Amino acid sequence: MNTFYLILLSMRPKQWVKNLFIFPALVFSQNLFNLKMTLLSTTAFVIFCILSGSIYLLNDLLDVEEDRKHPLKCYRPIASGRLNPRVVKPVMGMMSLVSFAAAFFLSPPFGMVAVAYFIIHIAYSLHLKKIVILDVFSIASGFFLRVIAGAEVISVPISSWLLICTLFISLFLALGKRRHELLLLGENAGQHRKVLEDYSVGLLDQMVNVVTAGTILSYSLYTLSSETIEKFHTSNLWLTIPIVLFGIFRYLYRVYCMEEGGNPEEILLRDRSFLGSIILYILVVMVVLYF
Repeated sequence: MNTFYLILLSMRPKQWVKNLFIFPALVFSQNLFNLKMTLLSTTAFVIFCILSGSIYLLNDLLDVEEDRKHPLKCYRPIASGRLNPRVVKPVMGMMSLVSFAAAFFLSPPFGMVAVAYFIIHIAYSLHLKKIVILDVFSIASGFFLRVIAGAEVISVPISSWLLICTLFISLFLALGKRRHELLLLGENAGQHRKVLEDYSVGLLDQMVNVVTAGTILSYSLYTLSSETIEKFHTSNLWLTIPIVLFGIFRYLYRVYCMEEGGNPEEILLRDRSFLGSIILYILVVMVVLYF
């Protein structure tokens, strides 16, 4: 099979949808129709796709033995033996350097966030993934830093409300991922990922309950706060609350009833109801903030 295709597959393009967290700062700063800022945000999105892709390559190199014991990850190109690690290493290094150079050229503060994102994920791959609870916060930090990067690249102040909402929703996604792994691997969970021995389904369910409530409450307070109303000159952003509730409940349905959640991007791409709620949310936000 073509080496280029296998490398691209190892970069997990489906997961690049996570890099859409670059755009909330653009949308909520009401600069979506500012061509310069939209181009900057789009370029930042591409840079994070390359950077995150290089990190996925590194993860596959470091976790190759564990991946071979996993019922799904064993089919990844490196774990399955279809892709030679000697080919991957220089490609990963080159992609990382290109990403950093482009990020700092675009904006030094944006470049610093990109470096922080890379360092945290390296630390996660080497050590943090072995520490209970801290491993979940490390995963969540990727979403959090993407939002900050989106604000830095267009030089707009970022709302503390937006950051709080992002923190809760990113923890929500990370905990759903851990829960899915625990159920999928069962008694062999600790053999693939040592930290899973320190979790239980009950504990993860309680933590999911906490961050779900935090997500809904913080977002609701954000839409109703005087700061938000003053900024957008409208109180109608609260109309998006039912849509957010539906999206969260639909995701919980996929996690608890369908036993999914390991790959949030797959739920987004496959679940029409969940995808529809996101599209509707974007449309309502556009109408409220721009029209």
